[in-house]
Amino acid sequence: MRKSSAATWHRPYATLLLTLDFLAAVTASAVAVVFTPYPTVGFQGWNGSTEPVFYAIAYWALPLTWLLVLWGNGAYDRRYLGIGTDEFKRVVRAFVTVVSIVSVLALMIKTDLSRLAVFTALTVTLILIALTRFLARRALYMMRAKGKAVQRVLLVGSYPEALEVHRAVTRASQAGLIPVGIYLTEGAASVRGISTPVPTFANRDVVSLAADLDADTIAVCGSASAEPGELRRLAWQLEGTGRDLVVAPQLTDIAGPRVHIRPVEGLPLLYVEEPTLAGVSWLVKTVLDRTCALIGLILLSPLLLAIGISIKATSPGPVFFRQPRVGMEGKTFRCWKFRTMYIDAEERQAALMMQNESDGLLFKIKDDPRVTSIGRFLRRTSLDELAQLINVVKGEMSLVGPRPLPAENGDFLGDVRRRLLVRPGITGLWQVSGRSDLSWDDAVRLDLYYVDNWSLTADLQILFRTVAVVLRRKGAY
Repeated sequence: MRKSSAATWHRPYATLLLTLDFLAAVTASAVAVVFTPYPTVGFQGWNGSTEPVFYAIAYWALPLTWLLVLWGNGAYDRRYLGIGTDEFKRVVRAFVTVVSIVSVLALMIKTDLSRLAVFTALTVTLILIALTRFLARRALYMMRAKGKAVQRVLLVGSYPEALEVHRAVTRASQAGLIPVGIYLTEGAASVRGISTPVPTFANRDVVSLAADLDADTIAVCGSASAEPGELRRLAWQLEGTGRDLVVAPQLTDIAGPRVHIRPVEGLPLLYVEEPTLAGVSWLVKTVLDRTCALIGLILLSPLLLAIGISIKATSPGPVFFRQPRVGMEGKTFRCWKFRTMYIDAEERQAALMMQNESDGLLFKIKDDPRVTSIGRFLRRTSLDELAQLINVVKGEMSLVGPRPLPAENGDFLGDVRRRLLVRPGITGLWQVSGRSDLSWDDAVRLDLYYVDNWSLTADLQILFRTVAVVLRRKGAY
């Protein structure tokens, strides 16, 4: 059987990452040599010459150690490349490992190294590797937007289950998973004559069908994965074909850190851990939120003053607009924003209800006549939300979290109420995924995903993505 070649995108991509990582480590060593005093201390007496040994270690041994440790931590494994935070977690683990190796070696050979030089070299390497991988991921996303560096997926299961997986992978276009067909394990007659997003098949050999469709990945969906023996036999059939077999259980919107497979007597049990909404990480998030918000208010004070003056100069009324919003545990607080509308905006809203473009609890109009001239600029650039740093300092909001919803819009029953387990945020998954262009259901889904899968790494990733979204001004009105 011919070997699939469509999923070989990871090979040149991993080679690129390996090259960039090596150059990052060499550059970091050069920075340490040039900008730290006495970087060669501790190498005196090595064969009567300091420089050859020192530079061999700095520019060859240390970068190669980085590559080996990164490889050992799975930082080049295609399962973690291109999407999610696992790739960067592995880079951080590699950093901790390299620090440990250097410390142990220095202790064993009793060498008093320049601590500043070592700290600079290792820290700058971490920063450069993370930065270059972020840029490489951006380039990968651009390629995937053009249909390159993708995996062609054949979905196997009942139509509703396969369709749910189809919706999930097409929503996450950055993952590079392109469904090319659905193999129906049951209910084939029920889909005859209806429009399907991809062709459907039945009564075929799955492996030969994947070959005909040039699919390099077979995704077994929902209850189809529970068929005794079938999944194992399918895995045997795929051996040597170059095709991946993945299982998509009926656990939507639950991220990897909460899901663990633990085998018991040959039976793989899928454990779903509780969300981490307390503990040391949550305390760190609270401290970082308030500290960064306070520093931000101080550093941005000239900009905030300029915004306030421009609002006062262009329309009558107060500089700030404070609206009641629902916060953590259902507590109501007043959310600070720079005023972007005329002072009679709330009175005029009733007359504009027929033009509401939002399908949920929020009121949104793309060309809202109540918005002032300076207000349009502040909304497009998201500068109006900088005032919410005050709420973060007071502990009413977080830098990252679900969007804060108006208090007068109901009791937040059902799934929506789960958003109240965490503090609302200035930015969040909804902002970096489309903002006002999203439907209400999508906004709620993203907020609930954040609550269920929160982590400090995810917060940092959202903050980085927020910068790009704000610069593009997509969905801001």
